Amino acid sequence: MLSPVNVSLESLNLMTLAPMLIPIVGALFILVIDLFKSNLDRSLYVMVSILFLLLDFGAVSDAAGVFSKDGIVLGVFDVMLIDGLALLSQFIIVGASIFFIPLALTNKRFHETSYPEFFALFLFMIGGFQFMVASDNLILIFVGLETASLALYTLIALHNRDKSFEAAVKYFTMGALAAGLYSFGAMVFYALTGSVEINQIATVLAANSYADIGYVLIGVVFMLASFGFKLSIVPFHTWTPDVYEGASSSMAGYMSIVPKIAAFVVAMRIFEFLIHSGVVWLEIVLYVFVVVTMTAANIWALVQSDVKRMLAYSSISHAGFVMAAILIGTTQSNSALFLYWILFSFTNLGSFSMLWISRQKELPQGQATDHSFERFSGMIKTSPIAAVVMAIFMLSLAGLPPFALFWGKVYMISSAVTSGYTVLALIMALNSAIAGYYYIKLIVFMFMKDPVENGTVETIANSSTALKTIVGFSLVGTIFAFVALNPLLEFVTSFVYNSGY
Repeated sequence: MLSPVNVSLESLNLMTLAPMLIPIVGALFILVIDLFKSNLDRSLYVMVSILFLLLDFGAVSDAAGVFSKDGIVLGVFDVMLIDGLALLSQFIIVGASIFFIPLALTNKRFHETSYPEFFALFLFMIGGFQFMVASDNLILIFVGLETASLALYTLIALHNRDKSFEAAVKYFTMGALAAGLYSFGAMVFYALTGSVEINQIATVLAANSYADIGYVLIGVVFMLASFGFKLSIVPFHTWTPDVYEGASSSMAGYMSIVPKIAAFVVAMRIFEFLIHSGVVWLEIVLYVFVVVTMTAANIWALVQSDVKRMLAYSSISHAGFVMAAILIGTTQSNSALFLYWILFSFTNLGSFSMLWISRQKELPQGQATDHSFERFSGMIKTSPIAAVVMAIFMLSLAGLPPFALFWGKVYMISSAVTSGYTVLALIMALNSAIAGYYYIKLIVFMFMKDPVENGTVETIANSSTALKTIVGFSLVGTIFAFVALNPLLEFVTSFVYNSGY
């Protein structure tokens, strides 16, 4: 008869669970409030969501304090992992979510934000993403991935337009396929090593001198395809423009930032140890993916007639640009990834917020989309401040100095040059130049064309104080990023350097 094993609470180190549990408790709290008192004003749910997200941010900060003192921390039977990558990505996930939630407070009562379930699902999604990044256990990563994805599918469908239902079904189908591919990849690695922990998998494969390299490559193929879907890497990107178009503008902006940083961290944990172990095949394939994703997405963005679809292809190109950091696999490139994504968060969330401000509750007859380039014609005459703000976000996305993403691009390209990837650095620079064309195209419509009769964007009707505040924060972060660049880079590097990956 087996003797019972006594497990002390102290040995479980439940502090590592606190950041993930807070948004989940918040989601349950919102559902309980609605159970006892329905039809409350949505501003209450916005405030409750922000409160729990601030508590979550505080819990991550506490974990960062413990990490800086004790180093890498394991908890809950060693499935939870608090290291530099986990903490940095959680700061981005929770911080971007705090910025996103007030976008629900539009002057026009849009359908999706009138339900308490919207805010509960949103908090469940954040908890799922945090589980993804705060573990190197393939099973827990999968649980976090599916928790976040299932909530996100529903949030997209809540937008309640025909295209929204279509987008949700497409995203669900592709997400289910990605989950299946991930499961097969995890199964192969478990069969090879007898472990589902990435660190242990790396140790066992290295000890065996990669004797079963054929099976390793099969597992890598499944994982690459799975994360290709999640990161919108070409050719796994096909769902992205349609889903962004069907989702609300604010949700599309959020999807371009938070789910991708979670996927980047997991991809970093899985692929970088393989590249460092000399799996040349993987390095070549990642190189091709990075170049093709950047270039093809830019070419597709050039021919778009809808601003939201253009930004969707733009975000695919940015994902390819940042994927180069995983290919390079150095501390400098990993720091560049987080720096780039923090700066990208300000600019892209601001860009999509401007589209959300211009969104119409009901589309006029004969108008297929809210965001055609023609609707922005002559915006400098009808809404001059909005036109200038949107132009600044476009210039930043194009990588023009002194705006935020210029510094992110410079640091990313310099990390490629430092590591000997000179040709890749040239391709990255060339793609940045190509991208400038379609960003400037929108500026030309806003500043150099005459307003379209009964069709020009009216930004005032939908811009609440909350929206103006969020856009203002994004604008300040975009324009004055250079002021905080060195402290931000030191902060990021201190976590990446001590991540153990």
